[in-house]
Amino acid sequence: MTPLYAQNQDFSAFSVLAVDDIPLNLLLVQKMLSRFNFEMRTARNGQEALDAVAAKKPDLILLDLMMPGIDGFEVIRRLREDPETADIQIVILSALNSNEDVVKGFNAGANDFIMKPIIMEKLLSCVITQLQVAAARK
Repeated sequence: MTPLYAQNQDFSAFSVLAVDDIPLNLLLVQKMLSRFNFEMRTARNGQEALDAVAAKKPDLILLDLMMPGIDGFEVIRRLREDPETADIQIVILSALNSNEDVVKGFNAGANDFIMKPIIMEKLLSCVITQLQVAAARK
């Protein structure tokens, strides 16, 4: 169900990058967000995410934390340190759910935190809100 405040909005000008090392999680997020017309890209690890951002800056990143190599916390740190990418909206999607992990995510620079398993309505609401913030910044 699309939130009422998003039903008449055009999201085709936005791009979203979903990052997760588990292909099924990426497929699930893509399926949940398929009703919107924004450009959807995926990356399977932190390095792929950084490369994808360098190739084309997204408006929003949906980021897993636990990944081999460069983890999500490090991805956030690197993006926030670079003036070219510091303003990207970042939402953590993670099975890490302790208060310490949530606080660490926000301290790293995340704009929001959604715990797995993902509830579709929460994801939709969060994505729409973050894209509205991105639009206000443009």
